[in-house]
Amino acid sequence: MYAIGDLSRRTGVKVPTIRYYEQMGLISAPDRTEGNQRRYEKADLERLAFIRHARDLGFPIDAIRELLTLSRHPEEPCGAADRIAREQLDEVREKIAKLKKLEEELSRIVSHCGNHTIGDCYVIQALADHGLCEHEH
Repeated sequence: MYAIGDLSRRTGVKVPTIRYYEQMGLISAPDRTEGNQRRYEKADLERLAFIRHARDLGFPIDAIRELLTLSRHPEEPCGAADRIAREQLDEVREKIAKLKKLEEELSRIVSHCGNHTIGDCYVIQALADHGLCEHEH
């Protein structure tokens, strides 16, 4: 049995986040001691580690909920899990593409900097006038 602080230290998930996951139904509300302290089982630790890893990979809560549901049926085909992971990969690739455009635009803006006064600063001018940007971002 683990106290919520132990669970937090072992998984790297902050205590308020653990409580949030309980409220969201991602982990079950644990048994409580007579002193009303939460007590978690090893299965809760493993589930929370799963959730933490999925969050680190950027999966949204709804996808994690679906993956957790799927994980309860090890005999089923994994097509649904693959689809969820593919959708997350597509999202990551879209974000990377947007970030690359931002990088290019910021690099271009910074390259125009001549260390003049703020009144002549191209960074300030470009931020004030979106028309000075070469790409939509």
